[in-house]
Amino acid sequence: MDEQERRLNDFEREMTLLSRHFIASRGPRMGQTLERSAYVLLTRLETGEPLTLKELAHTFHVGLSTINRQVSAMLRKDLVERIPDPDGGMARKYRPTALGLERLRADRAIGLEGTARLIETTEWTDETTQHFLTLLSELNQSIEGLVLARPRQAGAASDPGN
Repeated sequence: MDEQERRLNDFEREMTLLSRHFIASRGPRMGQTLERSAYVLLTRLETGEPLTLKELAHTFHVGLSTINRQVSAMLRKDLVERIPDPDGGMARKYRPTALGLERLRADRAIGLEGTARLIETTEWTDETTQHFLTLLSELNQSIEGLVLARPRQAGAASDPGN
């Protein structure tokens, strides 16, 4: 195995472990009111401009029917609202409602308790934690940029949360 293959193997293993540890640290979803898919979608919608169903499906690598089902459930619960395209396009866009953001903040507060426990177990300094956060943020922004720039591949069937 050459150096690049070793690095890729190490990266894949560490990301898998990180995701497992992070999800486990949050504990059971007791007290949280949002379905996991709604939490993930609202988290994405709160950080940027409103998105169409097609853009959401592309972002999460899911089929249009999957994202339509999830957003429709969120519409019925008044977590998101459908608005005209601010740029004048034909497709409707979706953004979080005040209720959706309120419920997201409440669920996030519960989840942050687990995140705090996870960070405390590392015994890292504030500087080390901030450095890791900076690198993780750069990684996620780069991935997001690639996802939005790349045409959606046929057959993508994973769910953003359910």
